[in-house]
Amino acid sequence: MKRPMDQVEALEKAILEHAEEMASETRKAAEVGRRDILRESSERLHLREEKETLLAKSLADRAYLRKVQADELKLQTVLDHMRWNLVQSVIERLTERMHELRQDPSNYLGLLRALLKQAAGQIDAERLLIFCNEEDRHQLESAWEDFTRGLPGDKTYLLAEIGIDTRGGLRVSTEDQRIQIDHTFEGRLERLQRKIHQVLVERLLPSPGNGGRV
Repeated sequence: MKRPMDQVEALEKAILEHAEEMASETRKAAEVGRRDILRESSERLHLREEKETLLAKSLADRAYLRKVQADELKLQTVLDHMRWNLVQSVIERLTERMHELRQDPSNYLGLLRALLKQAAGQIDAERLLIFCNEEDRHQLESAWEDFTRGLPGDKTYLLAEIGIDTRGGLRVSTEDQRIQIDHTFEGRLERLQRKIHQVLVERLLPSPGNGGRV
């Protein structure tokens, strides 16, 4: 059976892969639209070239270029909107998953313990201060000894007396709070959101070899 920490990491990986698939499909659709735009513009230009003088042709060339640029700008605006919607869709799925996880106390406490253990291994301090929301704080306070059992024994774990504003997870810091690791839902979501956005930018925006156009 996978540990809660592994489940969260697997979920984040699956969401990133899903974002890549959606972005790739959107990119393909955008490329088809671009080819259609260029083909239609080329056909109109061909008809105009047959009827107009060299001067008119020169004017038509410039008009054609402006039209293509305008169409591509419109297409880029659509892609920007799609990218935003995709990011929001992924975030909503992760928010729903966090809500579901909180409904399972055993798995949720296992996740909190795994997050604390990971942070404890990253902070070089003997005394660690743990922050969580008020609801989680009350639950952990009554079972703190059991909760911290199995964690690195060379450290002292102190539960903060006041809860913080978060949907779930925890934040671990030194007593002076100069060093801290944010494993709250919002902190992890912010880091994941940057990865998702990067994936969508790479999939939806053109590569340098594409002439700077979608």
